[in-house]
Amino acid sequence: MRRILVAGITGAGKSTMARALSTRLAVPYHEMDALHYTGPGWTVNGEFAARIAEIASSPAWIFDSYGYPEVRDLLWERADTVIWLDYGRRVIMPRVLRRSLRRTLTRERIFGGNRETLANWFRRDHPVWWAWSQHGTRRADIHQRAHDPRFAPLHVIRFAAPQEAENWLRTVDSKTITDV
Repeated sequence: MRRILVAGITGAGKSTMARALSTRLAVPYHEMDALHYTGPGWTVNGEFAARIAEIASSPAWIFDSYGYPEVRDLLWERADTVIWLDYGRRVIMPRVLRRSLRRTLTRERIFGGNRETLANWFRRDHPVWWAWSQHGTRRADIHQRAHDPRFAPLHVIRFAAPQEAENWLRTVDSKTITDV
């Protein structure tokens, strides 16, 4: 496990898992949204695909995403492991609601210095609406990719509940990781 995608829908805990794995495995963690959005107004990085390709060609990395469309296949082809946080809406929605509410109320700066605002809550691409509307689609897409021969011999570790992921994570360290 040296090239890892932590996949799941918005609010699953991908970034939290990716950071924890990075610490335990001493593998560099890359926050996908921070690489994608580089400026105010949710400006997309013009060099995004090239930067991801550069990172993906390195011997070890962890991304907290299954990939934006322009880099998705590249990441899945180069990954050796996918950690799939496949949680139901009853887990996801309270998490994403709390996070977005906190970010809105505290005016927390995120990717490229942007902020979630009250006005953004009414947009279809707001994390809350996205998590709700894309849950089934994202789950089906990850399932299809996990079983796609193009991405073999990809090792997929699927967790259906946060406690499963937490229990597994406690067993992971740099000594045992080569056995996975």
